[in-house]
Amino acid sequence: MKKNNAYRNVIIASLLITGLTIACNKDLDKTNPSYATLDKYFKNSSELQQGTNAIYSAFHGGSLVGREWFFLNDLRSDDVSSGGGQLEVPRAQILNGATTSDNAVMNSVWNGLYTVIHRSNTVIGSAANVTDNDAVRDQCVAQAKFFRSWAYFELVSLWGAVPVYKQVVSTPDQFQSRAAEDTVYNLIIQDLKDAAAVLNSTYSSAEQGKITSGAANAMLGRVYMQKGDYAAAKEALLKVTGSGLYQLTNNYSDNFLEETEFNAESIWEAVYVDKGDNSFDWSGTGDGAGTAQSTIRNQEYCPLAWRNLIPSDRFLNEFENTATGAAKTDPRYKATVYETGDKFNNDASVLTDGMQNGNSSIVDGVTKKVSWRKFMIIYKQSLSTASYHPGGNNQRMIRYAEVLLMLAECENELGNTAAAVAYLNQVRDRPTVTMPHYPTAKYPASNKDEVTKAIMHEKTVELGDEEVRNRDILRWRKKGYYTTDPISYFRKNRDELLPIPQQEIDNNPKLGAGGIDKQNPGY
Repeated sequence: MKKNNAYRNVIIASLLITGLTIACNKDLDKTNPSYATLDKYFKNSSELQQGTNAIYSAFHGGSLVGREWFFLNDLRSDDVSSGGGQLEVPRAQILNGATTSDNAVMNSVWNGLYTVIHRSNTVIGSAANVTDNDAVRDQCVAQAKFFRSWAYFELVSLWGAVPVYKQVVSTPDQFQSRAAEDTVYNLIIQDLKDAAAVLNSTYSSAEQGKITSGAANAMLGRVYMQKGDYAAAKEALLKVTGSGLYQLTNNYSDNFLEETEFNAESIWEAVYVDKGDNSFDWSGTGDGAGTAQSTIRNQEYCPLAWRNLIPSDRFLNEFENTATGAAKTDPRYKATVYETGDKFNNDASVLTDGMQNGNSSIVDGVTKKVSWRKFMIIYKQSLSTASYHPGGNNQRMIRYAEVLLMLAECENELGNTAAAVAYLNQVRDRPTVTMPHYPTAKYPASNKDEVTKAIMHEKTVELGDEEVRNRDILRWRKKGYYTTDPISYFRKNRDELLPIPQQEIDNNPKLGAGGIDKQNPGY
């Protein structure tokens, strides 16, 4: 999708789908003539495409990738620490392991994910009515299945057993109880297989941002890995590497700059536009009105803005550094974070302690101010005096480097340590990185356990603050790879999952009764 025209015709379809939901909830036994209904809309491929665009709009909105999704995943990881007292209470609760069932951030993500599912089901369920263009219809359904699978993968990863809906819900008697995790995973896997078989492998520049078969196969690899099926994960990921469509960029930083979006390493991006008016849709609904086209990540993390979350000391000290005995200092450190003294604004300005409000970090024994650099916009500009500073820098959802690192983990789990190390070294061979090959003094990589430690390290320094770490911790914890849990507050049989939102229990009579539908343990 072209950045300056990414959501043409989203408004009608988004409001239509929202209207359907509102109509169902307000007066179930009457038909409001002012609302469009499914039996009167989605009769041709153009209307079905508008419905598909509405899924993208919800995905990009503030409840999900535009804001709360990256917060929730970061807060559940050990990549981040609080920037200071400016961090809002609901976010601090998640960061400190004090999440309650009415947490606003958590509720927003839950609602956003089910909005994506509802809109996806609307497209899938309406496709049979569309006969004027089979190719467009099939692409729309495939994209809808991809997004439905992504939403359920987020749900099952964060909450475990969740209600599964495969059709549009129009009455309360269609509400579902929680489905077992295996049931959720089965739907995710089938949706991704269906999508991968139909989706285009590439698009024209005018349609960049649409989901590809490569994205579906990469997601399928993620899902299988999280489920513990490494052989199936490897098979899916090899389809990505075998396509010949992707490669590592020469410059690591190109994966986080606006001018180098949709590069050869990019498999899936969430598309954003800096509209230049400093506005943002704080409601998070992704209603297609335009404001959801920006992301507020820059405002939340930038050293010159709120700086709500900063890199954790654990994360900062993970990078290899000659000061601590490594053969070379990892260049990815400077591409990932800003420190006091770094230049910004096209090198016309220098970052000072006074510019960065809040907490300091301790890096290699030195106390300093450190902030996130990835996806921030100040590399090319300073910030205006406006109240908010949303940006148009695309969120890279899956990069080729992650595919290589997932393959390294698959090979290691399948007993092929040499193949695993080769994938790790391929990532380290990037021209602007060129870190010494494994084995190194700190990471001998001579057996499965040692290669596991190398994989954990490489994923941290390559993919830090890209919302990958939370799932890694969940997977590696389940496999017993931690002697000390990386999450300081972690309590077994509680903090593996988030609480089911109380609003969902109150609204869905099938929940909260007991058994699998009881609230998650410890809440």
